[in-house]
Amino acid sequence: MPDTNDQDAAISFGPFRLFPKSRLLEKDGAPLHLGGRALDILIFLAERAGEVIDKRELIKRVWADVTVDEGSLRFHITTLRKALGDAGEGSRYVVNVPGRGYCFAAPLIRASEQRTGPAVPSPHTLPSPLARMIGRDDAVERISTELAQHRFVTIVGPGGIGKTSVALAVAHGELQAFDGQVSFVDFGALTDARLVPGTIAAALGLTVNSEDPMPGLLTFLRSRRTLLIFDSCEHIIDELAPLAEHIVQEAPELHVLATSRESFRTEGERVHRLFPLDCPPQRDGLGIADILAYPASQLFVERIAESLGDFELSEEDAPLVAEICRRLDGIALAIELAAGRVNAYGIAGTASLLDSRFSLLWRGRRTAIPRHQTLSAALAWSYDLLPAAESATLRGLSVFVGPFTLEAALAVASSQGIGESEAVEAISNLLSKSLIATSPAERRLRYRLLDTTRAFLGEKLVENG
Repeated sequence: MPDTNDQDAAISFGPFRLFPKSRLLEKDGAPLHLGGRALDILIFLAERAGEVIDKRELIKRVWADVTVDEGSLRFHITTLRKALGDAGEGSRYVVNVPGRGYCFAAPLIRASEQRTGPAVPSPHTLPSPLARMIGRDDAVERISTELAQHRFVTIVGPGGIGKTSVALAVAHGELQAFDGQVSFVDFGALTDARLVPGTIAAALGLTVNSEDPMPGLLTFLRSRRTLLIFDSCEHIIDELAPLAEHIVQEAPELHVLATSRESFRTEGERVHRLFPLDCPPQRDGLGIADILAYPASQLFVERIAESLGDFELSEEDAPLVAEICRRLDGIALAIELAAGRVNAYGIAGTASLLDSRFSLLWRGRRTAIPRHQTLSAALAWSYDLLPAAESATLRGLSVFVGPFTLEAALAVASSQGIGESEAVEAISNLLSKSLIATSPAERRLRYRLLDTTRAFLGEKLVENG
């Protein structure tokens, strides 16, 4: 009786799966009969996919001690091609290189398979979630529901607002629903958009031997229920958007949760805009308990306690904490960076430095990704991706201290030499890229810049004369 625990590494290509040890070839899950010699040729070529195998080497491997001519090899290659597809379809897989030999040219996926059927390969390990996430429980619950209903959800918001932290909380919560098939794809460090399919394959733990990994990737994603987390997509979104739309349409069991500073604008995408943490209102008479009821204040005080040990918020400092959180617009990264300065400057000193350029350079955790180590780096990541008209419009808008109307924005853009239609488009795009916010509770729509964004742009305005 065969040992069912014996591992047999399956090789998948197109609708086929080949189990070399079991000498089994399946098409669409059903066994496909293939003669012994043709199967030997297929196994040998597939194991060295992408290489051109000399005819003599192939004959020696398949026929061992028996002497045969090239006619026998051609006969079995023809048999193999017919089995793999009629009307020349099999020639896509086994290619004849004149004067040299044969090559297995299809995209391959190698995955660990059980003799009793395919075992699911272990996905790339998910990064750990935050030990405690403040003020995001509702967002995590809503996104999980949206993901079940829509299959493609993008968490959108400005840099440092906590998109990745929320996505990881959702991912860990979905592990059981997806039988552990949840993979994290970090696009943050990717500079060449052509490497996107290979990056996804690598995150899934797949070895794809082809210049175009897409066919093999789709074969894999169609075969199982999977959740992919696409993180930090904004800098490659033009190339990633059509690919994401395609794989979601082609793989009905696939769900994608993306994080980006702007949406993909693709068919089937559901956008979840992540808002800043709630801050205490600007109102007299708020006590410590009132101020600490807001997530932004809770995060600020918790981060101070992490660096100072025993810390208790005083009645005197509580209004300053509320002011700091409001001026940092409830942006989690900005709040954490400011809290890290309290040890050096105290709460009052930190509040007084918020308007200075020094606050943009306050450093956070050494282990943070480079664009999250300072506010300046977080803002530069978005700013540097902008086309000229949008960056010029945004720099001009830094002259507004409070909310402004569309007409006022267009007037400023005009002074920068930007035409009205181009400026209207630029403002729309800057809003979608989370670099402009809308001002709440206004009967007529007004816009505003977050304080940290305005401080950053003020420096850029000076740099550009």
